[in-house]
Amino acid sequence: MPRRLAPRVWWHRALGRAVPVPSGGETIADHLAEVFGLPIRVTLRVRPARRANRKPLLEAYGPEGLLAYVKIGDSDRARALVRNEAATLRALADEPLKTVCPPAVLHHGEWRGLEVLALAPLPVPSRAARVCRRVPAPLVHAAVREIAALRPGEPHSWHGDFAPWNLARGADGRLLVWDWERFGSGVPLGFDAVHLFFHRALRRMRPEDAARACVAQALPTLAPYGLSAARARRTACHYLITLADRHAADGHQPLGPPARWLTPLIDEQEAVL
Repeated sequence: MPRRLAPRVWWHRALGRAVPVPSGGETIADHLAEVFGLPIRVTLRVRPARRANRKPLLEAYGPEGLLAYVKIGDSDRARALVRNEAATLRALADEPLKTVCPPAVLHHGEWRGLEVLALAPLPVPSRAARVCRRVPAPLVHAAVREIAALRPGEPHSWHGDFAPWNLARGADGRLLVWDWERFGSGVPLGFDAVHLFFHRALRRMRPEDAARACVAQALPTLAPYGLSAARARRTACHYLITLADRHAADGHQPLGPPARWLTPLIDEQEAVL
């Protein structure tokens, strides 16, 4: 448990150097208990991947079981992402969504300089069902279209991290979608579909091969949204450049230098786009 969330006790000295904590005995569990008016027990979900938006993610349990997932913004970047997700989910709560099912915001505030966002658990299928059952393509297409149209009168919107681990088919046939902290607008139609294809490809290919597959398969990926072959290739290239720009802004290169996985591909495509 990060020491900013739980005060250090005497026996922690054997585990490493002392870490300063704010004075007083209040923990994040105490704070959440005050917010919800219930006794709260928290556990920390471990996220081992080194990501620019990595942050503590807590499970908050009340007397009747799991009450909320709690994101903790503990850096400038993480705080901004948590605030964006809170604003996005509150706006989505007023939308008449038919296909997409996002989490509900139970609480958003600050505690000891940390951004705290508590989200209601979604009615997720069992872990085995999520792993074994791929989301049907028609459901993905409907969800991408619904998200793209969330801000009428503006260029298309996108979820921003429409990846396999953030999606599951709900029991009612809707698509459960988590992690809205990268939501934005002003992008071409189909960005979420390309993002999903790219991250599926990354599970079995090197980044440079996955990027090439993105462009090579742009038409079958984006044809369900009415894009021509040329426009589909441009959209795929635009997406890859946007992703590289995101990594640069985060100061993080999870795919390696763009000069290796992206620049040669874009140089090739410039001749045909």
